[in-house]
Amino acid sequence: MDLTTTYLGLNLKNPIVPSASPLSKDIGKIKEMEDAGASAVVLHSLFEEQITHDSLELFYHTVPHQESYAEATSYFPEAHNYNIGPDDYLEHIRRAKEAVQIPVIASLNGVTPGGWTEYAKKMEQAGADALELNIYMIAADGNKSSEEIENTYVDILKMVKSTVKIPVTMKISPYFSSMAGFAKKLDDAGADGLLLFNRFYQPDIDLETLEIIPNVLLSSPQSMRLPLRWIAILYGRVKADLAATSGIHSADDIIKMVMVGAKITQLFAALHQYGIGHIRTLLRDIKTWMIDHEYESLDQVRGSMSHRSVANPSGFDRASYMRALSSIK
Repeated sequence: MDLTTTYLGLNLKNPIVPSASPLSKDIGKIKEMEDAGASAVVLHSLFEEQITHDSLELFYHTVPHQESYAEATSYFPEAHNYNIGPDDYLEHIRRAKEAVQIPVIASLNGVTPGGWTEYAKKMEQAGADALELNIYMIAADGNKSSEEIENTYVDILKMVKSTVKIPVTMKISPYFSSMAGFAKKLDDAGADGLLLFNRFYQPDIDLETLEIIPNVLLSSPQSMRLPLRWIAILYGRVKADLAATSGIHSADDIIKMVMVGAKITQLFAALHQYGIGHIRTLLRDIKTWMIDHEYESLDQVRGSMSHRSVANPSGFDRASYMRALSSIK
């Protein structure tokens, strides 16, 4: 039974890759992922704020300041809400590479071009096999056009690609006016992979304290429908490898994503809910399905239900909208 796949030029033994999450902060858990059958791992993200804080800490300790009174307002706030700092992150890459045989993918999470190229290069030097760029940009400025927003992504990608030799994948959100057109832009700019989709976490309001509070809701199986649709549409239209994330909980979810064209599927919520050992269950169930349906390899499955392969591709488009609504009893 052949579950192998390729992603970003990496040869992987199966399409199951734990996504960037707190789980990968622990080297022991990364080893547990490998033992359970994960084909690669994406490390938790290094945030732009951590890079900025690190630079300002150095500035604070080496340069005298005039605004040194108690109420000074120009210092960067303490980074107690962030993860480990940039140097620790680079050391974490080295330790992960020493601990496991599977590919280790580093993750950069930011908004502006500054700092991306320097730390992308350092991640490569630390041993990362690939780099995932997670640009967390909320388009809240009414003076910025959609083209300006898209160009920011493209510019960051080009800057990083010009700096490193390891493959680079873009983790993007679904909030673009022309998803297919934007994906093509990133593809033309040299993206080795496209990871669909990043989920922007939605804040909540505490009615007692009247404060905005973070409210992290893990993905549900229903969340996979959106990346499923767009991977199906993009398959065969871009050269970049397509990867799915959000809502991947079961072997059925993984098989469906491969059917529409995904090279890998990333998951966290299922591992958080069921434990890292859930990877073994997923692999067993995938093999069972393949035996029952007489498939020898996932390559035979991949893309078979994509937009360009099915008899009625309008099922992925608006043409199915009325039928879907009329099916509700």
